[in-house]
Amino acid sequence: MSNTAWVFPGQGSQVVGMGYELAQKYPEIAELYSRADEVLGFSLSGLCFDGPEAELTRTDNAQPALLVTSLAHLKAIQLRQPEALDEPPLFVAGHSLGEYTALVANGSLKFEDALKLVRERGRLMNQAGQGESGGGSGMVAVIGADDNQLEDLARQTGVEVANYNSPGQTALSGTSEALARFTLAAKEAGIKRVIPLPVSAAFHSTLMRPMAAELGKLIGEITFSPARFPLVSNVTAQPLPLDDAAALRQELTVQTYSPVRWVESVRTMYNGGATRFVEIGTGKVLGGLIKRIEKSVEVVNSEEVLKNVEG
Repeated sequence: MSNTAWVFPGQGSQVVGMGYELAQKYPEIAELYSRADEVLGFSLSGLCFDGPEAELTRTDNAQPALLVTSLAHLKAIQLRQPEALDEPPLFVAGHSLGEYTALVANGSLKFEDALKLVRERGRLMNQAGQGESGGGSGMVAVIGADDNQLEDLARQTGVEVANYNSPGQTALSGTSEALARFTLAAKEAGIKRVIPLPVSAAFHSTLMRPMAAELGKLIGEITFSPARFPLVSNVTAQPLPLDDAAALRQELTVQTYSPVRWVESVRTMYNGGATRFVEIGTGKVLGGLIKRIEKSVEVVNSEEVLKNVEG
């Protein structure tokens, strides 16, 4: 039996040039980006390969770009070094946006449907950041604080925990006023590192409920297929049923305004037998978090795997 979990990064891992070398080297990857361009009706491949960075970073562009690029990494490894994947994996999981990529990887969601969903998800998130529900809101990262202390301070100041990323690294969301109250209270409590994040709204908070309702309408129109391997939920940090479309629709809707329980998710996979994690996509953010959560595990990065593959 496999001891490997596949994990897929979320927004923030995008970088201009991602996927370009793979598309040049493998016709199958070029075709993947071409299909994405056709589905979305604009040159997503051009944004990935050439930028500009400001456009690629925009939420409604970054989300489909990261989904396609992570799947390009997966396809390239399957083509040239499949042993690195230890397929089929014991679990798959994704951080926020990465959960959509994981659903494509496990066969639950068609590539084209996932692209449309994450494009709309990004658009609605942008819109939420500009409208009454998100205007004057944002996120901060807190380094080196205890979660129980942060949860108490969040309740006192009116912010919400958005991402439990790793021990000592947590993100919080709220209105600008609430974040200012929290930042002051945190410093008074001796928490030294509260870092504003460059995002357009208070993601993974109840301020996202209106956009989640809109996204949920589109999710409700999508056909989901039985999964080939278990997905560990961002919302519950537990494996979802392999064949329950209603559970997946609920997950993708509620996920938008619920905290990402990444620490618990990694521990669920570890306790379920996963001692090796393959991070599939650009960057090494998840690998770093995973090593802080469970120091004993092996972390494999897809960029490193592909660097070692001959053309």
